Amino acid sequence: MAKKIKLKTSKNKASPSAFINSIEDEKLRKDCKSLMKVFKETTGMKPKMWGDSIIGFGEYTYHRSNGDEGQFMACGFSPRKSGPTLYILPGYQDYTPLLKKIGPHKLGKCCLYLKSLEDIDLKVVAKLIKMGLKDLKKKHKTNY
Repeated sequence: MAKKIKLKTSKNKASPSAFINSIEDEKLRKDCKSLMKVFKETTGMKPKMWGDSIIGFGEYTYHRSNGDEGQFMACGFSPRKSGPTLYILPGYQDYTPLLKKIGPHKLGKCCLYLKSLEDIDLKVVAKLIKMGLKDLKKKHKTNY
């Protein structure tokens, strides 16, 4: 039987809109409002706060190699000092053609680091979200 674990970054009842409105940097706040709109329209899901600073959409159940299982957001974003970070799970490994079209960015395993949305193609962001959710559903139990 799998042992259920609770991550430090877990879903809570805080308001994503209030969180975005509390961002002091006007440009970052505006970028996050734009991202909120893209994620909502693309996923058709309600945003939820995950931890103190991540706005997530949907959930999936993951299993660790030791048999533990947990819940995490399916996709989302977070305002960071360096700019918005997008989270597309299960990661960006197979999305190279789209990433070439998105605009300036840096890449982590499941993180797409942006300085701002100024030169970012939001239509490509929407395609990444859709592909990520579709791929996540192939390998994990999802709730969306």
